[in-house]
Amino acid sequence: MNNKIRFSAILVALLVASLACSTLSSDDSGDGGPAGPASNVLFQDDFSDSSSGWDQVEVTEGITDYENGYYRMFVNTEETDIWANPGLHFTDVVVEVDATKVAGPDDNDFGIICRYQDIENFYFFIISSDGYYGVGKVVDGEQELIDTDQMYPDDAIKQGNTTNHIKADCVGAHLVLHANGTKITDVEDTTFSSGDVGLIAGTFAEAGADIHFDNFVIKKP
Repeated sequence: MNNKIRFSAILVALLVASLACSTLSSDDSGDGGPAGPASNVLFQDDFSDSSSGWDQVEVTEGITDYENGYYRMFVNTEETDIWANPGLHFTDVVVEVDATKVAGPDDNDFGIICRYQDIENFYFFIISSDGYYGVGKVVDGEQELIDTDQMYPDDAIKQGNTTNHIKADCVGAHLVLHANGTKITDVEDTTFSSGDVGLIAGTFAEAGADIHFDNFVIKKP
C-alpha cells in the first residue's frame, strides 16, 4: 500500500456500555501505580496478573484480555480499532510497550494511547506491520492525524510477524513517537492535558489482526 490516508473508519471501545475501566488510582500528579520510591517508573505491568485493571472483553468485534503473560488485542472486524485502558490518570508521561504481531494482515495499526478522556477523546501513537506510523487524536468521536493527512513509512519499524518496542512521549504540547529506539516523529497539540493511558489495535480492509502487548511501562518524563 502506498499510503494510509486514514487508520480506521470505525472506533470501537469493546462493550462500551459495560466496559467501564476498573480505576486503580486517580492522581493528577501522575503517581498512577506501583513503583519503587526512588524510581521514575509510575506504573508498570507485565500482564502476569489478570487483576491488574485492564479490560477483559470478548465480543464479535474482537478481544481485549490477558493471555499467557501478555495482553492480547484481537480485531475480528475490518475497518475497526479497539482499545483498552487500565483506569489511571496522568499529566506528562513517557509510555513504553513491546508489541508483537502474531497473526492477521500486515496492513494494520497498533500502539499506545495517552491523555484518554473517554471513548471519544484521546491521543494515539500507532505503527503498522507493513512499516507505517502516525500520531493523532480523537475529538468528539472524530479522528485525525496531527500535522499530516496520512500515515508514512519509516525504516525503524519492523515489519511482519515480529516485535516492535514502541515509546510515546506525552509531555506538555509535545507528542513524540519512537520505534525500536528511533525517534520517528514529533508533533505538537494542546487539545488534551491529562488523562488515562492505554493500548490500541486495529484493521483496515482485512480483519484478524492479532497483537500481543508486554512490558508496559509508564515513566516520568
